[in-house]
Amino acid sequence: MTDSGELRASDAEREAVVEQLRVASVDGRLTLVELTDRTEAAYTATTHAELALLTQDLPAAGFTPMVAPVPAPERKKRWFMAFMGDTKRRGKWRVDQELGAVAVMGDVVMDLREAEVRTDVIDITAVAVMGDVKIIVPDGVEVDIDGFAFMGDKKVDVLEAAPGMKVPVVRVHGYAVMGDIKVYGDARAKPIKRGWAAWREHLGLTPGQLSGDPRRLGD
Repeated sequence: MTDSGELRASDAEREAVVEQLRVASVDGRLTLVELTDRTEAAYTATTHAELALLTQDLPAAGFTPMVAPVPAPERKKRWFMAFMGDTKRRGKWRVDQELGAVAVMGDVVMDLREAEVRTDVIDITAVAVMGDVKIIVPDGVEVDIDGFAFMGDKKVDVLEAAPGMKVPVVRVHGYAVMGDIKVYGDARAKPIKRGWAAWREHLGLTPGQLSGDPRRLGD
């Protein structure tokens, strides 16, 4: 008799796990890099056991925590600014509103990989005037950038997920005047500690190894 964990996973079961991961992220249970890693793994999983591994530390689908209702806060844009200096936001932090970055003859570095993202789409307004705005994301997210550059540059260097995957979306509205707005993926950034490294290795998923380019995004 075939073990239930060895049964082949269907497309519908993969999509159900992806939705469960998305809900867990909005609830604050997963960082952006964890959501991206597990989403990619869900779409490449072949058995029930592999899918179960992705959600074993999360509440079951449909779980509703017993919490007292609180009024929804006013969603104002959160700004990071640098004027002839540097502003950096790294590590664990919460993203539950639109973000803004302004660099005037300075640098703003915004690392989203370890952020708890409480929204389905991360909206960022980036303004660079004779300065640089650098946004670091996990490889595999979808990056949509618009806006303009005058005597400057708007650049995206992120390894894309396979077509058809419902991956996290980072939407950047960029305005550069003699400055640069750059969105980098893991392959171009300093590594961060991943708690699920052993799990990723077990599934054979190492997006950081997809590029042999040794370049790294500096401080």
